[in-house]
Amino acid sequence: MNFKEIYLRAIFGIIYVCVLWIGTSYSQNSFLVLYFTILLFALYEMWQLRKGKSKIIAFLYVLVPLCIIQLFGLTDENYPNLLFDPSPILMMLVFTWTFDTFAFLIGSKFGINKIAPKISPNKTWEGFIGGLIFTLIICFIITDHNIIVIKTEHFNNYIMAFFTPFTASLGDFIESYYKRQAGAKNSGKILPGHGGILDRIDAIMITIPTLYIYINII
Repeated sequence: MNFKEIYLRAIFGIIYVCVLWIGTSYSQNSFLVLYFTILLFALYEMWQLRKGKSKIIAFLYVLVPLCIIQLFGLTDENYPNLLFDPSPILMMLVFTWTFDTFAFLIGSKFGINKIAPKISPNKTWEGFIGGLIFTLIICFIITDHNIIVIKTEHFNNYIMAFFTPFTASLGDFIESYYKRQAGAKNSGKILPGHGGILDRIDAIMITIPTLYIYINII
């Protein structure tokens, strides 16, 4: 990767993080519009990847989490005290970005043992464990300093920090499988240096429904 590619990746990575963070946290309307827009782009990219192939399961991979996430942004007129609260999604984003970043850095430096080389040859167990450890460290910092507070009863930040690396990896592997079937390196080109929208959100596609189940059912 040359300097220009690193520069583009860094600039658009910062822009992407800012847009996602502001859109998620600014207001209920910005939350709903942001994730509906992401849904449209992700569906289009998956449609492109699945040309000439079955699409139902692939579309469900996109539709289910990006419809469920809308539920986090909804409020109920019958419960006026139930205010818009994006904190669970913000926490999810922080844990996911932490895991992805340190799994990449540690895997690039120390990675030897591949997790699923036929699907995603760059993912290693060393990177996974390193990413998991740093996710738990970030969770400790957030919890200890009350940086993000989730008001849901019985919610445990550490449980979420522990399962996020597993769900993030699974989401990544599923998208990598579809890209490999399509013979594509990236799902799209909308984000220079990063690829498509699916390339950026694959790690939250399994985490979103898991988080919803954890908060509302378990």
